[in-house]
Amino acid sequence: MRIATWNVNSMKARLQTVLQVLTDINADVVCLQELKCETDAFPYLEIEELGWNCAVHGQKSYNGVALLSKFPLQDVTREMSTLKDDQARYIEATVLTDKPVRVGGLYLPNGNPAPGPKYDYKLEWVAALEDHARSLLKAEEPFVLCGDYNAIPAPEDCWDDTVWNTDALGLPETRAAWRQLKHLGLTDAFEVCDGRAHQYTFWDYQGGAFQKDHGIRIDHILACPRMTDRLTAIEIYRKARAMDKPSDHVPMIAIFED
Repeated sequence: MRIATWNVNSMKARLQTVLQVLTDINADVVCLQELKCETDAFPYLEIEELGWNCAVHGQKSYNGVALLSKFPLQDVTREMSTLKDDQARYIEATVLTDKPVRVGGLYLPNGNPAPGPKYDYKLEWVAALEDHARSLLKAEEPFVLCGDYNAIPAPEDCWDDTVWNTDALGLPETRAAWRQLKHLGLTDAFEVCDGRAHQYTFWDYQGGAFQKDHGIRIDHILACPRMTDRLTAIEIYRKARAMDKPSDHVPMIAIFED
């Protein structure tokens, strides 16, 4: 079973790129972020023609998340029980395979400028995610939490930590919140399956960042213990960043035993 996460940075602007990448990565489930369209404006027809079932939580011009699955989706929820949020940043559903799995797709706030209200909102959001993850663990249902966490876990997850350790993505409080989330008993799929330094999922559009490999790793897949037992490999689909009209993020795909 291949479960992917990808911040597409606008479905409307990059639809043809999205359709091509969805075909290329051959995933079974994909969590999308930053749709930048309302729920009704999502390109259901084009996506469904590729064989996907779609659950969407959109918002005009900003945010927006979706779950795509080659299997039926059940019990779709569009917010965490621990946070009442007017921004479209979370979606969750049960993927009905022979071994059903609960999949949460998230777009955690950026938090800049920090300190300030936007950073306070980021920390509030990740605290709510921690509480929600704790409730999922208590339910003992297999699950993964996939998305753009807007968190650089460690200095080796960015091209230059002196550039990023004063940014909301790399501040000590952000990294501490990430570690606290993992310490609930969740596994960073990349960390256990690859773990190499300087492997990135995001490169800015400015300053030739991709060509210079000035990237950061902020897109993550966290697995509960039962899904960690099934975890076999991780892939970063770097090729997507070199396509026409690319997102500034690329997909990450975790592979689990059936």
